[in-house]
Amino acid sequence: MTEPRFIPLPAYRRYPEEEMARRASEFYEEVRRRRTVRHYSDRPVSRAVIEDCLRAAGTAPSGANRQPWHFVVVAEPEVKRRIREAAEQEEREFYRHRAPGDWLEALAPLGTDEHKPFLETAPYLIAVFAERYGAAPDGGREQNYYVTESVGLATGLLITALHHAGLATLTHTPSPMGFLNEILGRPPNERPFLLLVVGYPADDAVVPDISRKPLEEFATFV
Repeated sequence: MTEPRFIPLPAYRRYPEEEMARRASEFYEEVRRRRTVRHYSDRPVSRAVIEDCLRAAGTAPSGANRQPWHFVVVAEPEVKRRIREAAEQEEREFYRHRAPGDWLEALAPLGTDEHKPFLETAPYLIAVFAERYGAAPDGGREQNYYVTESVGLATGLLITALHHAGLATLTHTPSPMGFLNEILGRPPNERPFLLLVVGYPADDAVVPDISRKPLEEFATFV
């Protein structure tokens, strides 16, 4: 069994309590502005910005440090068109046949339907894949652990990084999403986790008039 190797904790910064409180408050004020956006401009976005946001996502904690994620960044119009066609086909089935009435009722305040023009309008789609297993040095399979939790953490960091950079996002999860493996040429050990739409909001973008739960409704201190 491999022996662990440790190094001193790098780059940790300790702040005075007053600065900690200020930083926490400022961060909350920034992320509370984040909204899911469905109306996008086709204005180009620097690839360098996307790359740095992906690097931030790659710092997420993961089970046994397996880092079981893969991000496919799609900018090619023809590929985006194919993804939209496949996604809308699944969404038509969902809205017309698969979704129970209470689910559709829950979605009603968001104004969503099977039409997904943002999949072509936005400059980038980022397909997030969860690696169920990896390749071992001997060519066999290397088991990954806590895959869903790990990929969820990385995706959350990616969304936050993109917001921090000044971009809007939309998490899109048509079900099933196996078409992403086919269109993007991903191997069978990778399971589509979600499709992230990335870009600048359109000048006339609107969002649903909804609110978030207050702290006392989603946190308990004991």
